[in-house]
Order: sequence, then C-alpha cells, then structure tokens
Amino acid sequence: MHSRAISLLRRSSLASSVLYSASFSSRSLRSCTSMAAQQPPWSLPKRKEDEPVLKIYNSLTKSKTEFVAINGRHVKWYNCGPTVYDASHMGHARNYVTQDVLRRIMTDYFGYDVHFVMNITDIDDKIILRARQSYLVNKFRSETTALSRDLVTQLETAWTDYVQSKVSKGLSDTDRPGKGKEKEAWPQLVTRFQDKAWKQEGLKRDEKFEMHFSAAHRTYAALLVAEESLRAGDSSQQLAHTLIDEAHDIIAISLDKQHGSSVTDHSIFRSLAAYWEDQFFNDMRRLRVRDPDTLTRVTEFVPEIASFVEGIVKNGYGYVVDGSVYFDTRAFDKADGHYYAKLEPWSKGNRELLEEGEGALTATTGKRSPADFALWKASKPGEPSWPSPWGPGRPGWHIECSVMASAILGDNMDIHSGGIDLAFPHHDNEMAQSEAYHNCPAWVNYFIHTGHLHIEGLKMSKSLKNFITIDEILQKYTARQLRIAFLTQLWNARVDFSEALMTGEVRTIEATFNNFFTLVKALVTQADAEGARLDGKNRFGDAEHELTNSLHSSQDAFRAALCDSFNTPEALNVLRELVSRTNVYINSRGKDLEVSVVVRVTGWVGKMLRMFGLGEGETSEIGWGQERDAGEGSVNREEILMPYLRTLSTFRDGVRRLAIARGDTALKDILVLSDKLRDVDLVPLGVALDDQDDGKALVKLVPPADLIRAREEKRAQAEAKAGKKAAAVEAERQKRLQKLEKGRVAPRDMFKPPHVREGTYGNWDENGLPLTDGDGKELSKNASKKVQKEWAAQKKLHEEFLAWQESGGS
Repeated sequence: MHSRAISLLRRSSLASSVLYSASFSSRSLRSCTSMAAQQPPWSLPKRKEDEPVLKIYNSLTKSKTEFVAINGRHVKWYNCGPTVYDASHMGHARNYVTQDVLRRIMTDYFGYDVHFVMNITDIDDKIILRARQSYLVNKFRSETTALSRDLVTQLETAWTDYVQSKVSKGLSDTDRPGKGKEKEAWPQLVTRFQDKAWKQEGLKRDEKFEMHFSAAHRTYAALLVAEESLRAGDSSQQLAHTLIDEAHDIIAISLDKQHGSSVTDHSIFRSLAAYWEDQFFNDMRRLRVRDPDTLTRVTEFVPEIASFVEGIVKNGYGYVVDGSVYFDTRAFDKADGHYYAKLEPWSKGNRELLEEGEGALTATTGKRSPADFALWKASKPGEPSWPSPWGPGRPGWHIECSVMASAILGDNMDIHSGGIDLAFPHHDNEMAQSEAYHNCPAWVNYFIHTGHLHIEGLKMSKSLKNFITIDEILQKYTARQLRIAFLTQLWNARVDFSEALMTGEVRTIEATFNNFFTLVKALVTQADAEGARLDGKNRFGDAEHELTNSLHSSQDAFRAALCDSFNTPEALNVLRELVSRTNVYINSRGKDLEVSVVVRVTGWVGKMLRMFGLGEGETSEIGWGQERDAGEGSVNREEILMPYLRTLSTFRDGVRRLAIARGDTALKDILVLSDKLRDVDLVPLGVALDDQDDGKALVKLVPPADLIRAREEKRAQAEAKAGKKAAAVEAERQKRLQKLEKGRVAPRDMFKPPHVREGTYGNWDENGLPLTDGDGKELSKNASKKVQKEWAAQKKLHEEFLAWQESGGS
C-alpha cells in the first residue's frame, strides 16, 4: 500500500475515534438530563361505547351470527352464477344486484379483502335442450321451401302430442280431450279459457298452464291459416316459415324427440352458452354489478370434475350405475361428523325438488335412494360428452360448483351465496359432496341466500305474463332506481317489485337526495363567489355543533344497521334523516350558515350512496357521483367535461347572439368566432381542429403544450412574413419618395444654380433650357439634345410630384 494511502487511513481512524468519543459524551449528557425530567404517566383510554360487530343471517343456523373471517381480513367468497341459456330477467337482477351490494359493503365499508369467485354453468340439461331444439328448428325451417300438406300434417301431429302432454296437465278430467279428439274439443276449451276462475283452477293444477295453453292456441290458429292458404292454392315459402315460427315451441319438442340424438357437435351447445353469457354480463354491467375477481366455467373444469368424483367414490360416498356416478346420501348421513341437507333437512323427501335438481335429461333408475343425486352423467346420443373412468359422460349439476370453488378457494370458504331457490337440493348437495371429498366437517362457514322476487304480489313466471327481462326493465327505470328498490328491502326477505314501489318510495328517495345535493352545490358555489371560507373557521356555534353531533350519531347508527346483517333499509333511513336535519339547519341559519359543516355532511352521505353502487366518483365529490359502467374506473366526469362544455357553450352563445342581431357582417363574424374557437379557446384543452378542403375539420387530441408551442411558432412565422412584407412595402415607398423627391425641382429651374454649379450655363430660353455654356458659346447639337431629354424627364417627374403634393402626399 502507498504511504499516502496509509496516512489517510490513519487520519480517518483517528477522526472516527474522536467522533465516537464526542457522541458518547453527548449521549451520556442527554441520559443524565432525561433522568432529571421524565414524562408524566399515561393511561389507556376507557372505551365509552363498544363498536358493534358484524352479524350475518346465516342459512346454516337460520339466525344472525357474528361474522368471523378465518384468515384475518381476507374473505373467500363463492357465488353461484347463472345457467346461460336465455335472456337475464328480474330474478337475476334481484340476486346479483343484491350480492353486489353485500360485496361492496364488505369491501368498501368494512374493509375486508374479498376474493369473489363466481361460476358460469355453460353445460347443463337446460342448455343442451335449448341448443339442440334451436338448432333443429332452424335447420328444419331452412330446409322448408314451401307450404305443403305434409308440413301441416306434421305440425298437427306435434300439436296434438303437445296438448296431451303439456296442456292436459292443467285440465280437469272432464275437460281433458280424448286421444284424437283434440282438434274437435279445442274451440270449446278456448271459450272456457276466457273464464278467469276456470283458468285459475288450471293454474293450480299446473303453474305453466297458461303458457302451454297460449303456445298451443298460437299453433292452432296458425294451422287454420295454413289450411285455408292451401285450399286457396297458396303454398309460398313465407307462409310455411310463418307457420313454423308460430309453432316454434311445439315443433321444437317434436323435432327433438325425432332427431335430438343426431346432434353431436359440441360447438352447438357452446355457442348458445357463450352468446347468453355475453348478454348476461352486458346486463350486469348496465346494472352496475362489479365483475367477479375470478370467473370459472364448467366446460373448463371437466377433467378436474372427473378427478373430484373419483375421490368421492374412493372415500366411500359414491357408486356407479351404467356409466353414471351417484352420491350416496345415506352413507354420507350415517358417517361420523357428516350431515346431509344442513340447510333444509325437512326437504330430504321432496321428490319434486329432487327431480328438478337432477334435470330433464337425467335417468333416475338404479339409484339406491331417491335422495341420491348424479355426480357424473353417462351421456346419451345427442348430448355432449367427455372421457372419464366410467365412459363418455358429463358433469352433474351440483358437482360443478364444488370442484370449481375447491380449485380456487380450497377445502373451506368463508361465504357461499346464491338465491334461496338453490338452497335445496343444490347447495345442500354441494356441501355434502365437498365435505365427502375433503373429509371435513364444514366446507362453508356462512351461507347467505337472497330472497325470492315477486312481481305485483305474484311469483315471476312466463306463464303469468309478468316475466320481465333486464333489458326491458332498464328501458323503464335506471340502474340507480332499481338498486334503490332492492336497498329498501332486506336482502334475505321476499321482494315484491311493483309499479307502486318504483313510482312511490323509490322516486321519493331519489328526489330527496337529488334536491339536497343540488341545494348544497348552490351553497358552495355562492360561498366561492363571496370568498367565504370552507374550512370551518368562519362561524362554529351551537347550531353547528348540533349538526356535527347529528352527523356522528348518524355514522354510528349507519354502522349499527350494516352490522345488523346488512340492514340496508335502516341504513337508507339513517341517511334520509340526516339529510332532513341538515335541511332544517340550512333553512334556519340564513346568512349565518357555516358551509363547511354542510359540505362535510354531504360528502359523507354521497360517499355512502356511492358505496352502495348508486354512482361512482371521488370521495370529495358532492352528490351521487356518476352512473358509469362498472369497468369505467373512478373518473370525475364533471371535472373532465366541464371545461370543454363551457367552451362549447360560450361559442354557442356567440353564434346565437350574432344570428339574433342579423347584422350585415354576421356570416363573417361567425367565421371569426369559429377561428377563435380553433386558434384560442380549444388550444388549452388540447383539441386541434385541422380544416380540410371538404369543409369538415379533422379533430385531433394533442397535448396542450404542443398546441400552444405550435400556435406561437405559427404566430411568429406569420409575424415574420408580415414584417418582411411590410419592409418590402416600406422600401418601395422610400424608393417612390426618392423618385418623387427628384421631381420637386421645376424643369425651368433644373439647369440653374443652385441645381447646377455656378457658371455652368450662360443663357436659358423661356422654359429654362440652356442655350449657351458658361463662356457664352452656343451649346453643341449633342449637348442641346441631352439637356432637352433631361428637361423632358424632369418635367414628367415634376408633374408627378405636383400631383402627389396636391393629393396630400399619399
């Protein structure tokens, strides 16, 4: 090592020692000082009031139970998604909007970190039948080129089968037509159908009676028209297609019986499901329902489902019958620590529910118990299939949720949710097979079920003609109004959706908040204009303290309501009462109003309404926020759009003013306004208008700084060009002035002193032309010509000078 480096190291080491000694001495001094002066003792505050704990109505206990997440603030939540084979309806809206509200309360209010998983059932008996029948009817229609006797006969046969198999379910023994007597009996049945009491008796026998009867009558009427057309000699393809369209529901069943087994292309089933899945999510976003964190589809989990079923069989709770696998409910119920039908044990023997849960295409022979259900279904011809240890087949309905939820969330979850109609057998079967596979006592900790939806007091049904799609209802009411309607009723109670509810309570609630927000915005605008402070340092007297206390007590009551199993009706009432108290304060204070207190109240009210999904926006925003789609993100539209809208409004005001004035230069002035809009007003907003030859402007969004720089460069170039032009004009003017200046001297004086040197010429004629030189000699011929030429030129210049002088020198 070099000697200089060693010297530096030694000096550095010495310095470090000195610094350490100084530091030690300083610490010692502070320690002595602190021993002399100590902080006073501090006591832990005593809580005056305990904070309410969240309790949820748990279908597993049929009571409100304290919610305890098993992993801190993390909540695993599985929600049963739709079976996608038709348009989404108000029942879907009730379920998924309600689940969305509960999810928002858990995440945005209580602050839980929720992993929300939802499935899509994209293969199921209903999907298979709908896809297969739609495919066969469309194929049949495309192959039918004319109305014929054979076509009419085929549809008459399908119609009589339909009357016997479907319509007759709602008919009494005396009204039921005998085989072959359907057509003869139909007119009398149509007459009796007009009798409300008779129809009601039919609906008691079969809730779908009206739907089946209406479908049969449409077909019957279409057949009469077709027969009349054939007698008239009209057999057009249009008539044939009209007949098929009117008889769609009936011919679909008939064609499926005849040709359903020939449909084997998986894409036929998948395309139907994919289409309705897309429509479902479009409807959900229009309703402001957030997308799930994780979305699963049955067709994407078939191998896992087969493996899961194998595990259940291996554990002794499944058995095989002719390529299908069934869950052994008795074996499971007898096992220690296991209970079948935890949610609705009283429904174990409900054959109607059990059969509905199995699906229309599922065989029920060979089961050990009527309560046993299919885990894996052997596929018949005309059904999609996947390979399995038991042969080609497809998943049972209940198994899909068990497998997908387990794949994402594991062997236990905090919350499982769905509609109350799924409690038995679907959810009970889900739990049984999951607990059988995982060998655990509890797969779900909290089961929450949304209540039924009734329309005007009746269960929603196509047969009752009160079936409403989401698309139809959103043409009449806004998403906000629908969400308010569901918020006014308990999430797990039956909802009676009615015109009176929407035009009464919902409209009143919306108007109350609308008027309040409008009033507060006006107060804030007025305060801004007057330069009033909004930080609460103007006036804070008893009235302000009272309103602040009302806010705090409302916040406590609001939390208590949501902790009471998400009691949204009560929570809404708390907000409405706070708004009422705030209105009283505003009306009573007059000019002594403290705006900051009102703004604080309004901000919290708006924040809670946005938490319910009634709008989106920033936390400081006054009002509902914006009614944006769920995927739009948190953008303040007012803040973004208002500068553009003000510019547009100002331009419009200018155009209207000129148009109303009807001045002679109105068109020119409007063009000037248009140029100002392009070159001045829109530039700070980052909008570039590029005028095109066709009269239309090309609109581009450009950073304002770039536009301002380009405008300044253009202005500099224009100024430079104008300066250059002005310089050229000035130069031309100076040149002309110089020329005119030459004409100032009259031609008769131009050859005389002082304009020529003294003695240059001796004599001149009357026009001032020289005759002799200074010595008296006569000018030569050449000299004489020269002065004459110069004299003539000067005469012309002098005349121009005199004319310029006479015009005032312009």
